[in-house]
Amino acid sequence: MTQFKRLFRRRFNLLLGLLSLFLVISFSACSQPEATTPSTDTSAEGAMPTEFRIGYQVIPNAEVLTKNLGIMEEKFPDIEIKWLPFDSGRDVNTAMASGGLDVGLVGSVPASTGIAQDLPYQVYIIHDIIGDNEALAVTGASGISSMADLPGKKIAVPFGSTTHFSLLSALEQEGIDPNDLQILDMQPQDMLAAWTRGDIDGGFVWHPTLSKMMEADGTLLITAKELAESGVITADLGVVSKDFASSYPDFLTSYVAAIDEAVTLYRDDPQAASEAISEEIGLSPEESLSVMDELVWLSAEEQASDKYLGTPEAPGAMSQVMKDSAEFMVEQGAIVSAPDLDAYKEAMFNKAVAEASK
Repeated sequence: MTQFKRLFRRRFNLLLGLLSLFLVISFSACSQPEATTPSTDTSAEGAMPTEFRIGYQVIPNAEVLTKNLGIMEEKFPDIEIKWLPFDSGRDVNTAMASGGLDVGLVGSVPASTGIAQDLPYQVYIIHDIIGDNEALAVTGASGISSMADLPGKKIAVPFGSTTHFSLLSALEQEGIDPNDLQILDMQPQDMLAAWTRGDIDGGFVWHPTLSKMMEADGTLLITAKELAESGVITADLGVVSKDFASSYPDFLTSYVAAIDEAVTLYRDDPQAASEAISEEIGLSPEESLSVMDELVWLSAEEQASDKYLGTPEAPGAMSQVMKDSAEFMVEQGAIVSAPDLDAYKEAMFNKAVAEASK
């Protein structure tokens, strides 16, 4: 944990600022679930919504395990729990901006960009710290055996994602100009199809797409875990609508507690957890457990420490990471100005993890 804390506090690579240029907020109805009218329940302590809209991604973490186990449905049978799948944090940002979600999962990079651009949400949980779960895979036919072989090749990645940030960071570390290769914006499912057709030489993506690419004659070139060792930290974060957080704080705490139950199950009975996850991500229980172990699952108590989200009285390191990220974006001319550190502390809705950890 000491090493992680040191790395996590390190300022993100200068290329982070470039990512915000790709995070253009559009409101295309064909790519997002239709926005629904929020609950009309009055805001009060203990107030409950009539529905709860969760924008999740198919990632082998505790949120997907919570979905499979039906924890929220069992706890709140009178509340309509809507699980809405998304391919990337970029799409979740769009849905959050349009009011189509109450909570959503985004990578740390699109979350940093979203907060800097004043999207109407706050970070309420860290779903996982990314390790080997995200990686750059290359095809056997590509002839790529090292990063030095990438110039002139076609590499796919979802723009504005944590993997996009990781790819650009890896290129920078190797002294490779991104313009010397073709970097293509592709969502995971489109990337897998392009891989199968032989249209791309590689892709930086997450499981289960990564696993399927590896099964189809793929080779790992570099992973997010390897990049983390040099200070390029990425994570999957949960964001919540400001209106929802202020209206239903107790319910949000209950959701964090449900996710915490899933973390406990994974730690106590990984086999049972992997069997449940396998139904969601399309891998065998053995394969599922392998990719689950590539992520760092944090309990609510761990998240409430100063290493992560912290508490309302003592905000953790995440607020400083977000502040540093915004400052880099200003330096790159991607945004005009960055809020001060207090604004980033306010963007961390750490009350839920603090309450759930008690």
